[in-house]
Amino acid sequence: MKALQPLLDEYAVSHQNHTNILIHRICVPLIFWSITGFLLLVTLPVVGNLAIPALLLLTIYYFILSKTLWIGMLIFSSICLVVSYSVFIQFFNDAVWIFLIVFICAWIGQFAGHKIEGKKPSFLKDLQFLLIGPAWLMAKIYRSLRIPI
Repeated sequence: MKALQPLLDEYAVSHQNHTNILIHRICVPLIFWSITGFLLLVTLPVVGNLAIPALLLLTIYYFILSKTLWIGMLIFSSICLVVSYSVFIQFFNDAVWIFLIVFICAWIGQFAGHKIEGKKPSFLKDLQFLLIGPAWLMAKIYRSLRIPI
């Protein structure tokens, strides 16, 4: 597995345009949240809903990449889980549509951002970059707070 910084650097290559970065700051968290919502809706007999085991595995992945960044990702994942659960409780049968609409709109935003950037999304080269996008944004927050990644 690659170290975190080379992955962040490689991700940053196709994220230089200010507008694309702004779009990513909005759309990447929305995609992450909507996927969390989808996982919350899928239940299995042994594990219950898939959101908690999936987010735990994701947290382990981020922990392996960074001994500090994983904490921010765990906090963000927990917020996504709580908000998804709240949407599920409040809207029950319509929750899937809310997650789907947010997911689709956020991806449209992402592709529009890359059209503006003039570069293909990183995940088309390596699917791992679907997980690096949220970490890249969290790393920007860490840097602004002067927290080592």
